[in-house]
Amino acid sequence: MHPKREPRLSVAYGTTEARVLDPTNAVAVDGVSARSTIYSSTTLLISKSVDFDDAFRRVSKVAKSLNWRAEVEPEPEHARDLRFGVRRIRLGVVPGKAVAAPDAWTLLQFLRADGVDGARGVSLEHVLIPVPHNDPHPHNDPHPHNDPHPRSGYDPLGTGGRQPVAYVGAPPSRRTDEQIGGRTRPVVAVLDTGCGQHPWLGFVERDVRLGEHRIGWSPDVPNSEVDGDLVGPLDGLIDPMAGHGTFITGLIHQACPDADIYAWRIVPPEGPVAEFGWLTALAQIAELVHLYRQGDPRGRRIDVLSLSIGYYHETPEDALFDPMLSEILADLSANGTLVVCSAGNDATSRPNFPAAFAPWINGDCPVSTTGDGLPIVSVGALNPNGTDAIFSNAGPWVRAFELGVGVVSTFPTAFDGGYQATIATEYDERQRETLDPDDFGGGFGTWSGTSFAAPLLAGRIAQHLLDNGEAGDLERDVDRAWAAVEDLTTLKQ
Repeated sequence: MHPKREPRLSVAYGTTEARVLDPTNAVAVDGVSARSTIYSSTTLLISKSVDFDDAFRRVSKVAKSLNWRAEVEPEPEHARDLRFGVRRIRLGVVPGKAVAAPDAWTLLQFLRADGVDGARGVSLEHVLIPVPHNDPHPHNDPHPHNDPHPRSGYDPLGTGGRQPVAYVGAPPSRRTDEQIGGRTRPVVAVLDTGCGQHPWLGFVERDVRLGEHRIGWSPDVPNSEVDGDLVGPLDGLIDPMAGHGTFITGLIHQACPDADIYAWRIVPPEGPVAEFGWLTALAQIAELVHLYRQGDPRGRRIDVLSLSIGYYHETPEDALFDPMLSEILADLSANGTLVVCSAGNDATSRPNFPAAFAPWINGDCPVSTTGDGLPIVSVGALNPNGTDAIFSNAGPWVRAFELGVGVVSTFPTAFDGGYQATIATEYDERQRETLDPDDFGGGFGTWSGTSFAAPLLAGRIAQHLLDNGEAGDLERDVDRAWAAVEDLTTLKQ
């Protein structure tokens, strides 16, 4: 039996404890109605859109009153000159004091108690969760007797998790520049676990930079698309998120073979992501697109950005709903990048962000969606028969549905976990065995989740762009993107 482990979230070069906010016993402030979320208990974020010194002074004052200390983490070099983003504040105990452990939510509530502006620009550091459908099938289950078909070696019916398959069709046909008539290829970007090696995906750009700075994690951070067993490496199990980015990239390629794809790494193999690193990477991507629109050679055009990750905010109805993420997305949209987000897999109508920044059918979006740019596109998952997936989030903020259950795509061919075929024998000098449930040497598998509905729609949007005119100035690109959105979703300009 595996020992129970405390929840941890990954930061680029280490870990920090995560905590679940329970509104029934958390510090309360009149007028603030909180809901549950997952956050780092020892850090706060301060937006670059406010006076940092003033915000830090307020945080330090409250921390001191609680016998805690607040320290500014050094800002990474790649984040210093960005127009958007956050600074991280770390909380600790004052030396020589024995007090309750620092808690970011408690400090934030004390700030709010000082008045409506007390917490302006200051936020929890949320933990974001990538959203493939939870993997209940036996090769990730330490109790294989849960399999109702223990002798088969094949997945139980309808589980929808990761499983190797044999792809027997022709590869997507990617045409040369001459064959597409010199037209500009649409560009789809993915911020996820990265992209592993696969015969289909040799054209993918994995190291697009902002000037001299990398976007996302550097090569010295272990890569779950190269080694599929980084978490608990002695257990022989393929990690929960291993292959996620490669699978996403393959779906985009199938939907639009002629698209160029950028893939960056920011999601760790176990899944949860610290908000600071993710926001910083998004701010870098926004800067990349902004520079392109300014005619700066350091810039890159990005037509579609696919995000398969999200979190539930604790106070989205609050007047102080933090603008850190929405500002970055609004800037991308204003510069002609269509952001496509997975809705989440919790079978709930509770808004999941960033997907819930899409225009709501009932007009209740917590931020303004009436700007001149492009909308956020939120995507739920469909079953192969066209019905909504039972696990898919839904509600007035989910404005598109795409296939996301039992879809087939690419996996790194090096993935071969510790499970073996349940039966193996030999007959007539030929090896016979049941399916090895975690051997992806064939390079393909099935998986389910809104994680995969979003990039599939992103690819279809890219194909629509390619089929309907040529890229041009900002106004032209926005018009072409809106035409794709109106044809493929319920959103209307």
